[in-house]
Amino acid sequence: MIRKASELLWFKSSYSDSSNGNDCVEIATTPDTIHVRDSKNTQGPRLTLALTAWTDFVAYATE
Repeated sequence: MIRKASELLWFKSSYSDSSNGNDCVEIATTPDTIHVRDSKNTQGPRLTLALTAWTDFVAYATE
């Protein structure tokens, strides 16, 4: 099911560290997917990932 961005509970990454507080990635979760968007363009495109893809990405990014 594709959800509207306004139906999701978005939050900023706790790892975002920038002099500009709006320069972050935001994510929203559902039971089956992770949604990712640019905090500077909340109405813009977003990436939707299956939980397994998100898990693989996080494991790769934290190596």
